Amino acid sequence: MAHGEVLEFEEYVRTRQDALLRSARRLVPDPVDAQDLLQTALVRTYGRWDGIADKRLADAYLRRVMINTRTEWWRARKLEEVPTEQMPDARVEDSTEQHADRALLMDIMKVLAPKQRSVVVLRHWEQMSTEETAAALGMSAGTVKSTLHRALARLRQELESRDREGQGREIRDREEPAIGALEREERERCAA
Repeated sequence: MAHGEVLEFEEYVRTRQDALLRSARRLVPDPVDAQDLLQTALVRTYGRWDGIADKRLADAYLRRVMINTRTEWWRARKLEEVPTEQMPDARVEDSTEQHADRALLMDIMKVLAPKQRSVVVLRHWEQMSTEETAAALGMSAGTVKSTLHRALARLRQELESRDREGQGREIRDREEPAIGALEREERERCAA
């Protein structure tokens, strides 16, 4: 890679690292894993930097690398893990209701398959359009819509399941509006 491109990559990382770390944090729940994910994606992108003709698409390229890397990690996880019927109580107490809602929503997003989680993150947190999400994930717009629909239904099912398991109305009252807001937003986008 030419010296000028190395400097260009360094400048890109310097200016975009906070936004990219937020994206990584939304893809994996652990902050340390998110940093590892971003670092791995940056190393892989550095090796291909000169091949990215339109540098305005670097964010989309890097997000795709993060999603692929996260998927590789998920597939390579040890099979010794034993799924349980009941999720551990890992609520994060926060002084603001918004942070509590996000923490709870991130907790229930763990039940989604990697593809579903990627679609939800890109559509709702990254505010990408259906077409942008489809391009970033290499799928059709219809697949993005159906995957998002199934993911939101799965999140609602998880909320109902937690309520039945006695984890309290307090969780449902905080999480359900967040999921409902995602579904309403998606219906409005589809109608537009």
